Amino acid sequence: MKKLFRQTMGISVAGALAFSLAACGGNADNASGSSAATGSGVSAPKPELRTLQGWMKDDYNRHPVAKLLEERTGYKVQYDTLPQDNPQEKLNLLIASSESYDAITTPGVSTYKALYSDYAKRGALVDLGPLIDKYGPNIKAAISQESLDAVKIDGKIYAIPTKTLSNVASSLMIRQDWLDKLGLKTPTTTDEFVSVLKAFKEQDPGGNKEKNIPFSISGGGSVEVSLAGAFGLSSTWNDVNGKLVPRAYDPGYKDYIVFMNDLFNQGLLDKEFVVNKDATVSEKFTSGKVGVMPVDWASVPALADALAKNVPGAKMVFIPALKGPQGKKGLAVPTGFDRLTYIPKASKNPEDTIKWINAKLDPTTFRLMTIGEENKHYTYKDGAYTPILPIFNDERNGANNFMSGSDEKNYPSYWQARVRKDQRLFDAYAFLNIQEPAITRIPDPIGMSPYLAVYSKNNESLNAMQNDQTVKFIAGAEPISNLDAFIAKYKAAGGEASYKEVNDWYATLKK
Repeated sequence: MKKLFRQTMGISVAGALAFSLAACGGNADNASGSSAATGSGVSAPKPELRTLQGWMKDDYNRHPVAKLLEERTGYKVQYDTLPQDNPQEKLNLLIASSESYDAITTPGVSTYKALYSDYAKRGALVDLGPLIDKYGPNIKAAISQESLDAVKIDGKIYAIPTKTLSNVASSLMIRQDWLDKLGLKTPTTTDEFVSVLKAFKEQDPGGNKEKNIPFSISGGGSVEVSLAGAFGLSSTWNDVNGKLVPRAYDPGYKDYIVFMNDLFNQGLLDKEFVVNKDATVSEKFTSGKVGVMPVDWASVPALADALAKNVPGAKMVFIPALKGPQGKKGLAVPTGFDRLTYIPKASKNPEDTIKWINAKLDPTTFRLMTIGEENKHYTYKDGAYTPILPIFNDERNGANNFMSGSDEKNYPSYWQARVRKDQRLFDAYAFLNIQEPAITRIPDPIGMSPYLAVYSKNNESLNAMQNDQTVKFIAGAEPISNLDAFIAKYKAAGGEASYKEVNDWYATLKK
């Protein structure tokens, strides 16, 4: 979800274009709201559109999806990309210079939401509401009102949102063969988790001696999300007695840092976690030194292959969501937007751009764009989409980068074809998102909020502040008795202002 993001050629007009599109099932003119026919009955020519996308390694203009969309919508598009380095700086320069892009697609994370809001308030973007009403029936059918409301700035829609997939991404992975060797069961509570880690340390089932590491995390992930869920901290903000509170304010935060500090002091948590990078933790795990680590399900095949190569016979499984001392448990579910697509005021073709986006959201076109043709790119049986390899990878990898909005009802099912490329991948995904009880999957309560200026301004720095302080507390660099002083510092750095703004919005949901 973080991998989001040329060739000019005029489009000649002929009735043959409309005919050929209809003949291949495109229905493009109707779907896109094409220009009115001339008196001779021939459709007016569609302009070539120019879009700015997020970076991806493949050339958008040579991608099979670009050709498909041109055929289905009747619009030829020149795709330009933002750079990998300093993309926001480049974007600001393009907006300030009124570069005539017809559509710009950026990530949907808070920093880009802040830019989007700023552009809208400065009058740099087109109000899309009237255009959607006139030319966007597919947009209205595919995208929920909740999503459209969440991108409103001062009551107006300036972006087409592409909703994020609400899937649990990660949990704790444990060496099943270590458990088997010691005759232990997979832990289900934090107390059982501690007992297992002690057994890993004392009985050394991996034969690592002094290099044995029961549990490892990275310094950048000091709030290990799936474990933090046992203390009510599954998201960065959580509901506590009807108020949304950041982790620093949450009563469960102290319990969490006490728990993790205890693991560290007992030698159950990697003594080098402070300096660990994610790659470091993975290397330690796949070399057979670590018993438990947080793992994203998307990493499971590569991780399993590396582990099997280094430690033949090794097995690993996800730990179910652990129940904490007060009976809490939870796995984080992201909400919000994967990306936003907006039309700058400098666009020469705002109406046609909306028609193009609308055409991409024609149900058949959207499915073809995202997963291809049945029995060519995928098979469908018993409600499941399964990819046909290698053509699915060859022609549909990166297809998500062409989306401007999504079929919110059907895309979660289409998307699963990507997960079925490897049975191990699907099994890992399914364990966290299908087999685990629904009650353990906790949606981020702030992900679908509208743009919140104070929160967006402070969120990144406050999260970094909390992570750094959490590392200090866990590693004993600062005593936990300094927690109140840290909270005061957090409030003064924008935490309190963010808290007020977030809860002013949250209160409106209950009216």
